[in-house]
Amino acid sequence: MENILKEKLWLYIIHNNPDLMFTLQEKYGVADYLNEKVNGVLALVEDLNSDSIPTEIIEEICLNVLTEELKPSRFIYLRSLLSEEFKEASTLFIDAGSLTSEVIYLMEICKEIFETIGFTKESENNPALRTALINQITEYLK
Repeated sequence: MENILKEKLWLYIIHNNPDLMFTLQEKYGVADYLNEKVNGVLALVEDLNSDSIPTEIIEEICLNVLTEELKPSRFIYLRSLLSEEFKEASTLFIDAGSLTSEVIYLMEICKEIFETIGFTKESENNPALRTALINQITEYLK
């Protein structure tokens, strides 16, 4: 179960938080990070196992716990915003094979906006956040 949870958490990070993936790889911290996180839910796994809950459900519950602090994904939000509002630039980045690195860079230059306005599940649809990010991306693309 531990290895399955580590694999699923790593896949989640790759697809939703590639900035974290690169940071962990750069610091050779992938194994430590995954071990620490999964060790933090082992008591939950034991409790759920003792209640005879199916393995697939236990994995899903644990993955939700493991990824809670990684949500919502700034990467996914900015990538979607780029493809919706800046289609031409998004297509150029995709064609050049640089979409992920460009979005990660945008995350850095938009960090202050995310922190000032706030970025939570509740604020994902905040029009002020969207407008501020669009303005910042427009400046970057000039």
